[in-house]
Amino acid sequence: MFKTIKSWFMLQNDKTTKTNPISKSSSTAQTTANKSRIDPSRIGDLGEHKINIQLDQLPKDIKYISDIMINNPKSRTGYSQIDHVVISPFGLFVIETKNYNGEIKGSRKDKYWRVNNRFNMYNPLKQNYGHIKALEHVLVEYSDLLYISMVSFTLRCRFSIDPELRKIESNELIVYDTELSEFISRKIVRVKMTTEKALLNNVEVQQIYESLRIANITDTNKRAEHIKKIKTEG
Repeated sequence: MFKTIKSWFMLQNDKTTKTNPISKSSSTAQTTANKSRIDPSRIGDLGEHKINIQLDQLPKDIKYISDIMINNPKSRTGYSQIDHVVISPFGLFVIETKNYNGEIKGSRKDKYWRVNNRFNMYNPLKQNYGHIKALEHVLVEYSDLLYISMVSFTLRCRFSIDPELRKIESNELIVYDTELSEFISRKIVRVKMTTEKALLNNVEVQQIYESLRIANITDTNKRAEHIKKIKTEG
């Protein structure tokens, strides 16, 4: 009798195994795979989060504003969209962020830079120059402002660029996103060494911040139209 009951339980266990074929090891592997995947639509957001962490490390007398779109009559879309503007007493840092992977090759004068020797990218310094001209139009009353152009790449890139663009003496800098706050701090120290006093006081820093905040176009339709024109004409 005992052997009969035992045989019946073994048969039931065998049926259960066949109807639930996923083993513990395969389930763990699937969980690990799910954790390692990142939704491609979030990559840009994660990159901007890294930049914000860097900018939050700057001294409290420095302000920054991100993702602003301002009028630019000289642009083919009529606008300039700027990733970040850092307002310090010793100058404005205009930051363009790029999310490429591989070798970045180019010089200050080139119209296009090469990415992995496979395709062209419009020279980001020329792109940022347009952003700076648009900012000058908004901040016309601050005629003596110092603008520093910065282009930030992720660590997935390696640079084959003009070495001068990595030197702190330059007002056009190519940096990695993880060293952004370091380069801004070093540049401020450099400017301090060459000027008798700060270019802006705390009140003026706040006034520039407010001017940019007011000039920022937040209308979603205009922003969508701007992006659409860039994609279709670019």
